[in-house]
Amino acid sequence: MTTRRKVLQTVTAAGLAGYGLQAISQTKTAAAWPTQPLKIIVPFPPGGTSDMIARVIANALSEQLKVTVIVENRTGANGSVGAGVVATSTDVHTLLLSDMGAVALAHVITPDLPYKATDLQGVTMLAYSPHMLVATPSLPANNLQELVALSKRRKINVASSGTGAPTHLAMAEIAMATGMQWQHVPYRGGAQSIADTAAGVTDVVMNGMLATLPLVQAGRLKVIGISKRTRMALVGHMPTIAEQGLPTFESGTYQGVAVASNMPRAAVEKLGAALITVIRSPDVRARLLQAGAEVQTSTPADLSTFLVNERKRWSGVIARAGKQLEGTT
Repeated sequence: MTTRRKVLQTVTAAGLAGYGLQAISQTKTAAAWPTQPLKIIVPFPPGGTSDMIARVIANALSEQLKVTVIVENRTGANGSVGAGVVATSTDVHTLLLSDMGAVALAHVITPDLPYKATDLQGVTMLAYSPHMLVATPSLPANNLQELVALSKRRKINVASSGTGAPTHLAMAEIAMATGMQWQHVPYRGGAQSIADTAAGVTDVVMNGMLATLPLVQAGRLKVIGISKRTRMALVGHMPTIAEQGLPTFESGTYQGVAVASNMPRAAVEKLGAALITVIRSPDVRARLLQAGAEVQTSTPADLSTFLVNERKRWSGVIARAGKQLEGTT
């Protein structure tokens, strides 16, 4: 046998042995993880869509992984404060549950964040709920056309969950398409923005259905339109924005889980499998569907593709809108 062949065989054997050891190590990591309580960081205040989903799944996830699961709200900078906590954490037991649109756009809106986009890795998508464009009941406008016409006669204050949030950008896209004039009023999360609109502090708000529908059902908000191209069975009497003159318009809140990039792949896969089991369980699925959210799960690769596409879509809206993001008057 030639010396070269001996060397190649030795290298191949070593490589296969290394691969085998790596596979064993990954298996051991998955078997051992988690070794302590899990903390779900929600980067928005209590009562919003992300917070609601985190609390719906926390107990079931605890039973699935046999550890305590804690939900902690870390707010600020349209979700970037909480995302940064997870991105810079060395603890592989800390998770981020957030609107994935906000995660995708964080570095577009604020390029100098203290963490990089690559410091986070996606685990799985969990659920989708369309945005609801709603108004305080006393506003003299009951559909999109009337709202646009009213905005040209008087100032319309439009609340959102934060500057650069998907709800803010969705509203900007509607305003550009219709000529609606508006004044943006950013909040630190969706819960307070819908509460203030219900109270008449602001006129209109765009927010995820999961957190908004209860106030609509209670008569504290009225619907202008839903951001899904087709009507939903749950609220089949409510018109979509698409059928009111914007046939291609669709937006929504896509909830998912991300972790720090240093979490081992085996642990990520184990976490993803547990989350998918929980979110697809009949009880959780039924609770979310009744509240206006559809279960949507994904692989880490699919979630990465989603983040890229969201960044591309909304970066284009930002570029076209310019100063109109704060409203046109």
